[in-house]
Amino acid sequence: MRLRSKRWAGPFIEKHSDLIFSADQARANNGKWSKIFNNDYPIFLEIGCGKGQFIFENAIRHEKINYIGLELQPTAVAIAAKNAVESVQKPKNLKFILGDGADLSNYFSDGEIERIFLNHSDPWPKSRHEKRRLTYRTFLRSYRKILCQKGTLELKTDNLGLFEYSLASFSDFGLNWSKDKISYDLHHELQKKPDNVQSEYEKKFADMGQREFWVEVSF
Repeated sequence: MRLRSKRWAGPFIEKHSDLIFSADQARANNGKWSKIFNNDYPIFLEIGCGKGQFIFENAIRHEKINYIGLELQPTAVAIAAKNAVESVQKPKNLKFILGDGADLSNYFSDGEIERIFLNHSDPWPKSRHEKRRLTYRTFLRSYRKILCQKGTLELKTDNLGLFEYSLASFSDFGLNWSKDKISYDLHHELQKKPDNVQSEYEKKFADMGQREFWVEVSF
């Protein structure tokens, strides 16, 4: 869902270039993200972070993990970063990239990322748009390239069609998951993921009583 543009978003992004990296800046820092964070903690990436509720909460909970939120919409990434800047905690282990998920190999070097999150991605339900789905094989190839040897991918969605498509795509790609790393109703099976953090969309749909589908796959 595209957000209505905010006049303040552009100036805010320019002012906080140490927190929000442009696509060009991300390319320039390919392979250098540990230096950006000034530590050697693992790096987790959320593709399509939206307003940033999920990645912000994770950064607060896990100080020894670095988090990067990738988002294509300037207004969304500006809102996410603004919330982080204005928070009491002001996490130092959080950065954002204003960029495209199709350009991951330009932003990160081989093996630089330990975990990727896909939360409520656009399902692109029409067959002619299959290649745009973030679990299509071309995206999986790029994930495999930037993930470390034991890297993982987590998918959460309320869309059963996308979930079942993704499971088939994962299987065809040779990815695997255990029975305790998949749920067709996560909010009633939280013992499988007791540290679950909700995105803004997840909370909205949970309040409506919709099921949440979740899987964690290994590369």
